[in-house]
Amino acid sequence: MEFKKINDDITVSPQILPEHLAEIAAAGYRSVICNRPDGEGADQPTFEEIAKAASDAGLQTRYQPIVGGKVLDEDAETFGKLLRELPGPVFAYCRTGTRSATLWSLSQAAGMAPADILQATKSAGYDMAGVVRRIVNGGKTPTDEGDAKYDVVVVGGGAAGIAVSSSLKARKPGLNIAVIDPADVHYYQPGWTMVGGGIFEAESTARTMGSLIPKGVHWLKSAVAAFEPQNNAVILDGCRVVKYDRLIVCPGLKLNWNAVKGLVDTLGKNGVTSNYRYDLAPYTWELVKGMKKGRALFTQPPMPIKCAGAPQKALYLSGDHWFRNGMLKNIDIQFMNAGGVLFGVKDYVPALEEYVKKYDASLNFFHNLVAVDGKAKTATFKVAKPETEPTEVTVEFDMMHVCPPQCAPDFIRVSPLADAAGWVDVDQSTLRHKTYDNIWSLGDVMNAPNAKTAAAARMQAPVVADNVAADIDGKSPVSMYNGYGSCPLTVEKGKIVLAEFGYGGTLLPSFPKWIIDGTKPTRAAWLLKEQILPPVYWKAMLRGKEWLAKPEKVTAK
Repeated sequence: MEFKKINDDITVSPQILPEHLAEIAAAGYRSVICNRPDGEGADQPTFEEIAKAASDAGLQTRYQPIVGGKVLDEDAETFGKLLRELPGPVFAYCRTGTRSATLWSLSQAAGMAPADILQATKSAGYDMAGVVRRIVNGGKTPTDEGDAKYDVVVVGGGAAGIAVSSSLKARKPGLNIAVIDPADVHYYQPGWTMVGGGIFEAESTARTMGSLIPKGVHWLKSAVAAFEPQNNAVILDGCRVVKYDRLIVCPGLKLNWNAVKGLVDTLGKNGVTSNYRYDLAPYTWELVKGMKKGRALFTQPPMPIKCAGAPQKALYLSGDHWFRNGMLKNIDIQFMNAGGVLFGVKDYVPALEEYVKKYDASLNFFHNLVAVDGKAKTATFKVAKPETEPTEVTVEFDMMHVCPPQCAPDFIRVSPLADAAGWVDVDQSTLRHKTYDNIWSLGDVMNAPNAKTAAAARMQAPVVADNVAADIDGKSPVSMYNGYGSCPLTVEKGKIVLAEFGYGGTLLPSFPKWIIDGTKPTRAAWLLKEQILPPVYWKAMLRGKEWLAKPEKVTAK
């Protein structure tokens, strides 16, 4: 027999036999629900036989037979009522367990997020794609789909979503395109490091979403609940259904603040900050300006994260301020990195190590932040060095800049679009989905092995736009993404190490060395970051003007 645990309250299973009931009781279950009608299979025990064995084992039982493929709304209500009435935990079964898992999913839909339901059943080995609309609709069968239909639907209105919509509209002005995003405000997130360093004002990094949606593109101000790629449909909150001919998925990633115990409760106070949030980046600068002595921690979680250099950029700009103001000798800077290297592309490491030395920062590799006590001003790290037993260390701090753990958004992780790790599964060259030919993805959410940066999205948008346009014309992919990403490492106020690289760490500089040598700190790279890239973002990238972003063309073999 199989125990397919959905959560602590319920486990489902394929058909069981009377001799299994003692084992079920021994495992701690107190009730059994049978969802399989008697006589469905020749080798199937009757419910009466199951009930007698259950009674002998001290278990309560209920018989709720469901015909395969015909779970009604009222059946789910009855199942939910049984879960409330019976002593738990509950063990439910049918022929394969699918009917029981479906009943549980629909019975919980009114009070539980669809992504959480889909994740729980997926972890137990059951795919609820067939009832996803009912789950999103609170467990009820939708009476009116109210379908909208577009040539292209773009999920996500961040850097990738707006850029690819603009690029596609420029290539195919007549396309009926919709962007789905619930946010009112669009942020220039690469600017937040500069806000935390006292260079930019936070307000300069924000604009209204409505002002950036390309002319002629529809904006559906809603959150996505689920995908039905087999029906070419996106299900929105409230169970509205949006149909598409082609889908582009780019909602970014999830900053998983809750993955660190105690972190959410102390963010923005007790000296705990992060440049990964618009409202917290100004607090970073407040703390840096106000710190005269003590210990400053800068943390970096396991990969992947957006802008892998951002955690140390905060360190460098803070160290530079303390250096210039004569306070560095009184401040203990500690870089707590869950990984084993300072930066993933070795060509840039020597220049960065010079600044680590300049700011007298200690590098602590394989240190992953797991808990924070803001009032006590302590941070706990799991230390997992190669070939050693993991340990935990607790470190006191006066200021701590946290880079949160990151993962794919919940509605992506539980969808048919995701790989085993939860990211959208694409071909790394064409950015087309590996399973669904009419779906593409770009930006932080997809699984190509590139750096997750806005610069990467700037390069990916023309590739996807080219390939979607070619597909509309009945052609094969015409453009390739080479893995380009850029990380302007702000090593001091006025100088940047401009890291530009592609797949496999290949250096892909945009400028000749005599203009910018990316392996060295330069004033020219700082001017690029401070004065040129923000207007390029707002006025070029988001408007479909592909400056410095010409895609590589597919070459005939």
